Amino acid sequence: MKITRRLFTAALMAASLSPLTAFAQRDYPDRPIRLVVPYAPGGATDLIGRLIAEPLSKVLGQSVVVENKSGAGGMLGTSEVARAEPDGYTLTIGTVSTMVIFPGVHPSPGYSLDQFAPVSNIADMPNILAVNPSFPANNLQELIAVLKANPGKYTFATSGVGSINHMLGESFQAAADVKMVHIPYRGAGPARADVMGGQVDMLFDQLPSSKTQIDGGGLKLLGVIAPARVQEYPDVMTMEDAGLKGFTDKAWYGLVAPANVPPSVMHKLSEAMSEVMAQPQVRERLQQLGANPVGSSPKEFLAQIQSEVSRMRTLVKERNISLQE
Repeated sequence: MKITRRLFTAALMAASLSPLTAFAQRDYPDRPIRLVVPYAPGGATDLIGRLIAEPLSKVLGQSVVVENKSGAGGMLGTSEVARAEPDGYTLTIGTVSTMVIFPGVHPSPGYSLDQFAPVSNIADMPNILAVNPSFPANNLQELIAVLKANPGKYTFATSGVGSINHMLGESFQAAADVKMVHIPYRGAGPARADVMGGQVDMLFDQLPSSKTQIDGGGLKLLGVIAPARVQEYPDVMTMEDAGLKGFTDKAWYGLVAPANVPPSVMHKLSEAMSEVMAQPQVRERLQQLGANPVGSSPKEFLAQIQSEVSRMRTLVKERNISLQE
């Protein structure tokens, strides 16, 4: 009888264990990890995701498999991660678009910031404005003059409605007092392709994803959206150089998990990212792409996101920026 009671008690205790407790008890990770990139291949988010996947795999001892899930400016893939089992086996690359703009100021984001657990900011980088090589301007001041003389004539491509690149385009129009037509895409890759092909006039993007095309002559770099000029392109103006004061936003990319991941798993992910970001070859590769390696703790990354949400809300209100087409 005593044995039966003990077995019954043990069964009740096992049944009462939550899934999170069960996950925490496993030796994480014991199977491949899915890393969702919420944009099409070829953009900065995709480049960063693939760059860290291999070293992260080696540190964790399990494959980190990149999966592109584009759509709705990054909301589609990010929403899927928000709903994923919080076991550490589904992660995403968070961006200013997906972690600040959508949950902070978008009218219908499909998810909230409290559905995520930021792990580490991987890197930040300059935003850029580039045009088709045939565009009749060779610097920002000439571009602004052309746009002022032709309101509504020219088009700009971005990685989607509500994305950071859309916000950059809207902010540029407000700061320069010009009018353009927004053409949204499922990611920076297809947007860039159409600017190079002449279907769209210009592109707001991040330097790493367009750098190869800029260096190869497929795109003409006219402006850098960053606090200072980029060392590799010293003749290219910042927005402030062209008189657009305060227009200095950088882009960033970080590793993010669903909320409620067990603390032991979150700790292991944080420690693994610290190890990855300390590797000289990872930092060198990021710098070659035009990015600045960061690396941060979950607490630091969350504080950064919360601060930028507050700043973005102020920007949208002051400039009356619309996030819907």
